[in-house]
Amino acid sequence: MLAIIIIPLLLGIVTLFIRSDEHRSARRRLLILGALFHNFGSLAMLSFRDLLTWGSYIKIDGLGLVFLLLMSFLFTLVSFYSLGYFPLKRKSDEHESGGHIYVSCMLFFLTAMTIAISTAHVGILWIAIEGTTLASAPLIYYRQSKRSLEAAWKYLLICSVGIAIALLGIFFIAASTRGTGAELSLASLTAHAKELDPRLLRMGFILVLIGFGTKMGLAPMHNWLPDAHSEAPSPISALLSGTLLNCALLGIIRFYQICVSAGLAEFAGRLLVIFGLVSLFVSAVFIAYQKDYKRLLAHSSIEHMGIIALGIGIGADFASLLHVVGHSLTKALLFMVAGNILILYRTKMVSEVGGLLRTSPSTGALFVIGGLAIVGAPPFLPFISEFLILREGIATGHPVIMGLYLLSLGIIFVSMTRSIFRMSQGNRRELIWGELPKLIVVPPMVLAVAVIGIGLYLPKQLATLLGSAANLLKML
Repeated sequence: MLAIIIIPLLLGIVTLFIRSDEHRSARRRLLILGALFHNFGSLAMLSFRDLLTWGSYIKIDGLGLVFLLLMSFLFTLVSFYSLGYFPLKRKSDEHESGGHIYVSCMLFFLTAMTIAISTAHVGILWIAIEGTTLASAPLIYYRQSKRSLEAAWKYLLICSVGIAIALLGIFFIAASTRGTGAELSLASLTAHAKELDPRLLRMGFILVLIGFGTKMGLAPMHNWLPDAHSEAPSPISALLSGTLLNCALLGIIRFYQICVSAGLAEFAGRLLVIFGLVSLFVSAVFIAYQKDYKRLLAHSSIEHMGIIALGIGIGADFASLLHVVGHSLTKALLFMVAGNILILYRTKMVSEVGGLLRTSPSTGALFVIGGLAIVGAPPFLPFISEFLILREGIATGHPVIMGLYLLSLGIIFVSMTRSIFRMSQGNRRELIWGELPKLIVVPPMVLAVAVIGIGLYLPKQLATLLGSAANLLKML
């Protein structure tokens, strides 16, 4: 457990001293080494469950293992994709302004996300989530343009304010333990949950939800997200949407577990449903009028974070965790493909891209697959999880909420598919770049196969892993 935290951190420190462009290949090798080591180490945890604990600070339970495996898998694919993406960007229209710190920040980002997912202490959880902000901000500013600077500052300021609010929430939760003997570890808080002061615990959860919800991209605290995703390089956009948002989500889930153990499941669930519906409504409005395809995908992330929050709020725990997997795989696929489209056309405007299926069949096919998957079309994985959330909501007596849920999904489906098919089947536009190398086509292709395959057949091992994780949300 400590190895997959320390090794990427040490590799990141080493790359800080490799600044010369002549040693760019050495930095890349260290990035791939760190990603592969982390991936193999995470997979090994499936067999060696006794190595997942270190004192009272680090502990990987079934819930953390789901998020860790997903994050490690996506980080590895994005690392390989980066090897092909940035050389092409330098050849087409951009110089590698922030290239000397890219690998270092990527590895620090990986370390911070791993700590956030694996910690069993709410204080360290807060520090790690703030660490993800500091490590990823230079990656958003990679191009060093005025727009990327604005996006990076907006990201830093809004998320730091959100994290500060979350810290205030943790103070309230700490105050609720007075006289109970509870410590700020998750195990201790859930064990003494019935003894916590319910008023302070409610206030603490509200603040934590607002604070971490800002980092998660829940509306109306989502303002940083469209700019950051739009201005960051496409590999970073894939990580921000596919992994970073999940870290903040897991932080909220950890405090939700405490509320469930304290008998406040209905209170916490109602708040999650409200924020989920608001996120769906806001994303539906912005998606309907969005002309930038990277910002379109960013607003789609707000939508899906809302779906997950709503699903957990109504008690559809298994379906919500399945949607976490489906959204992360699909959104990473789409942002990688968006990077390929940006190389081919040198534009982020929907109206200036056309005939993708004819001009670049592989890119066009992957874009259509990812686009149909993200709007919830069958037989892709997000459709399965969205349908399961709908079924659970109706079965538990939430017809009005499910009606609003379907209305939002319907608006988003029409708006996004219009843009997707305009880009893939519209008037043919002349390509500025020629054939793309396999290094930036294969990673999104792997994700496309996963999204289709899991949608058609859910592997027993994955179902068991998600089932054990979902059970932790119901534990009293």
